[in-house]
Amino acid sequence: GWLHPFSTATQRTAGEDCNSEDPPDELGPSLAERALKLKAVKLEKEVQDLTVRYQRAVADSENIRRRTQRCVEDAKIFGIQSFCKDLVEVADILEKTTECISEETEPADQKLTLEKIFRGLSLLEAKLKSVFAKHGLEKMTPIGDKYDPHEHELICHVPAGVGVQPGTVAFVRQDGYKLHGRTIRLARVEVAVESQRRL
Repeated sequence: GWLHPFSTATQRTAGEDCNSEDPPDELGPSLAERALKLKAVKLEKEVQDLTVRYQRAVADSENIRRRTQRCVEDAKIFGIQSFCKDLVEVADILEKTTECISEETEPADQKLTLEKIFRGLSLLEAKLKSVFAKHGLEKMTPIGDKYDPHEHELICHVPAGVGVQPGTVAFVRQDGYKLHGRTIRLARVEVAVESQRRL
């Protein structure tokens, strides 16, 4: 029956302190842990989604690369298909022309044979020019033009004559060609220069 006034107060204060502080300690870490776990699960899901999207993007880009490479290879192989079809017609004309020349040709028929050959060659040249024009291939005719190292290959210099200006093309040894405006073969030329006076 003996009560200690201070002990009860101390116990009550200690009990109140325990009761007021313990539950938040128990609830605090558990809420924080739950929040962290939820956040971790959410982040893992995001990582998985991003990984899947990344793998798909890599696969798609690889497929596009392969398709593009296949298209480039096909373009290299079949890009000249139309040009080749037109050249086949030129080959036909050439073949018919060469059939005119045979070992069985009589000496009296030589004039007729030469006329056929000339007609065949004229037809062949006309057809070839037509094929070139159709595909954007043009022959350069630089006589009288100013010398341009991007279009002309200088073979030699010749003295400038009447009507020929120094620094211009005086003679073409081999024709040059352009494809859609781009030089694909330089014209081999002789360029006029001023003749040096002798004292």
